[in-house]
Amino acid sequence: MSRPKVIAVVGPTASGKTAYAVSLAQKINGEIISADSRLVYKGFDIGTAKPTFEERQGIEHYLIDIVEPEVDYSAGLWVKDAQSAIREIIKKGKTPIIAGGTGLYFRLLLESYEMPNVKPDKELRAELEKLSFEELKQRLEKSDKAAADTIFDNDKKKLIRYIEIVETSGKTLENVRGKNGDCPYEVEWIGLNFPRAELYERINRRVDLMIEQGLVEETKKLLDKHGRIPNLVDTIGYREIIKYLDGEYDLQTASEILKQNSRRYAKRQLTWFRANENIKWNVYPVKE
Repeated sequence: MSRPKVIAVVGPTASGKTAYAVSLAQKINGEIISADSRLVYKGFDIGTAKPTFEERQGIEHYLIDIVEPEVDYSAGLWVKDAQSAIREIIKKGKTPIIAGGTGLYFRLLLESYEMPNVKPDKELRAELEKLSFEELKQRLEKSDKAAADTIFDNDKKKLIRYIEIVETSGKTLENVRGKNGDCPYEVEWIGLNFPRAELYERINRRVDLMIEQGLVEETKKLLDKHGRIPNLVDTIGYREIIKYLDGEYDLQTASEILKQNSRRYAKRQLTWFRANENIKWNVYPVKE
């Protein structure tokens, strides 16, 4: 029995994945599943470069605006929802196109890696919450330096979960995840990227556009509605603007730090995707 065909469109932030995926969907009668850990949240629009309805050009998009920011929407939940979306798209006689930049999502859904089956430890989490980001990272480095090296940007939530997994299981994160059989799909991998200087310039222009489009006002509204919840204060884009609103930076400084953090994020994304030898990079024309 043949496996269902899916297309994966991957790459760093600002590499043109959305525009390419929409163009491809129009050509091959496809629909798009977002593989972005922040696009699932309602109201996270400008700060996540969420595609507008105009940019979607009538193509159905899945897993965008599906939960409130207070929800702890895990990678495991995303995989289940993505599998359901794939079935729905195939049932329509269309081709699923999975587009985004969250490498873990692709690894779990399309590379047959397992989610760590480690239950939350409330006592351990309470202990870890009292530690600073630097203290948490040092603790993880002692037991799993490779996992610690993947975490930046003051992401305490991810650090705490990784420590919980590693210390509870007694294994490294990579060994806990491990592969579980073959992928149930026939996957065509498409990677989009630009030379470093060009990619960084695209990122810088995107940040300038976010500011122009009202990122500061959006951040204020999100704070008023949700307060300083982790999913807001730990998200690149909102985190830097919150510090501007707190008076730690002027807006120009916040903008420059946001550009720097976005460039660092792009480098980490590329590290994830370059580990996948099946990705064909820049072999298809990108529609801008």
